Amino acid sequence: MKFRVALTLMLSACLLGSTVSIYAQQLQRKLNASRAGSAITVDGKLDEEEWAHAEKATGFVQNSPYPGAKSIRETEVSIIYDNTAVYIGAVMHDNPDSVLQQLTARDNFGDANTDVFVVTFDTYSDKQNGFVFGVTAAGVQADAKMKFDGSDYSWNAAWYSKTAISDKGWVVEMKIPFSALRFPSTSEQAWGVNFYRSIPRVRESSYWSTVLPNVPNFLSQAGSLTGIRDIKSPIRLTFLPYISTYAENYAGSTSNSINGGLDLKYGLNESFTLDLTLVPDFGQTVYDNKVLNLTPVEVKYDERRYFFTEGTDLFNKNDLFYSRRVGGTPVNYNKAVGSSYTSGLAEDTVLSNPSTTKLINATKISGRNRHNLGIGFFNAISEPAYATIYNKTNGTYSRLETSPLTNYNVIVLDQALKNNSYVSFVNTNVYRKQNSYNADVSALLFSFANKANKYALSGSADVSQIYGGGPANLGLRYFLQA
Repeated sequence: MKFRVALTLMLSACLLGSTVSIYAQQLQRKLNASRAGSAITVDGKLDEEEWAHAEKATGFVQNSPYPGAKSIRETEVSIIYDNTAVYIGAVMHDNPDSVLQQLTARDNFGDANTDVFVVTFDTYSDKQNGFVFGVTAAGVQADAKMKFDGSDYSWNAAWYSKTAISDKGWVVEMKIPFSALRFPSTSEQAWGVNFYRSIPRVRESSYWSTVLPNVPNFLSQAGSLTGIRDIKSPIRLTFLPYISTYAENYAGSTSNSINGGLDLKYGLNESFTLDLTLVPDFGQTVYDNKVLNLTPVEVKYDERRYFFTEGTDLFNKNDLFYSRRVGGTPVNYNKAVGSSYTSGLAEDTVLSNPSTTKLINATKISGRNRHNLGIGFFNAISEPAYATIYNKTNGTYSRLETSPLTNYNVIVLDQALKNNSYVSFVNTNVYRKQNSYNADVSALLFSFANKANKYALSGSADVSQIYGGGPANLGLRYFLQA
């Protein structure tokens, strides 16, 4: 169970319905960040002079078990920044001997018996998109991209943290490079921010900016972070080359292969990122546990290819894009399964029938501009796949095309509006060169809420079309709720 459990607990508590306390009418909490005058060393000591003079966020309020009540332990958090990163220093006051430090894997401490500290940044202040960074008392990291209607737990960033047990309790020092964040290109930043602390031995979770159980949007209840000025998004360029080799022995026949490819990530500007993969290695995908599916509904397997798991929050809109179909089983794979596929004679034997298609390349461009418009573009091309057939009678070989040259395309436009409202458009398209069908799906999604977020009208309309390779089919789906 991954870090999503921790966030699910955090967000579920926000939806549990309880009496609104006196904190419901409080003004938005504010914290001012200080610019560092010297280098900050991430060692968990907070011994630089800047920490002593930085403004402190205190007065955490329980979300559980007693929403609105003061936390039983004091917490102090400060934020410092320089030209390359933002630094978070937090002191969780407690009895040092009582701090729980169960060691877990990264992104995997949701159900662990350990104290936790989490910071959330809403860098565009749209109350719909956030960056989450968490650390346990044992020093285990977790991160995610958050949206008001869900989170991308596959997202991972490069950042630094150090924890230490002190006579005051335990301490967290974090360094989050600006390359791990996306923020508008303005001289003065205005971010939403909130801090979360979990003390599992007393079953308490608390926030700096009060999170009320009867308010569904977690990000809308964040505090305000000011003071960050004159920063620039750095060049974001990452190369991930690979080389792999395989050897296989089956029935006395030995084969081997060597493969190579490259993943590239480049920040086009402060808002948009280009992801590119060339000749990805499908051997890196863990073999699926096959499921006997007796229903008309397709079985969805987990995605483990790095390119497809990174930064997919926009492309997951309305659950239309299933990335495992890209480079998946050839569309006509079953036509070559077994023998006698052509002449009806048992002497026709299938020698090879690839279960996946080879992806030539794939490209993603995604991000959100200063006007809160999220834009996502995805394109991938897979090469044809062939089954090899041998006829014992005449000793001839033939090839059956099980998948033609195929192009996959996704376009997403997501406009965030005031009051946690939005309008989104999604289009997915599959085009095959020949000998098969093509498909196109378009969807319009919307949600409009009043200023108090008490009432909302939400809905969606989808149109799907299958054409080519047979009679055309048109499908409609719609949804509306208040």
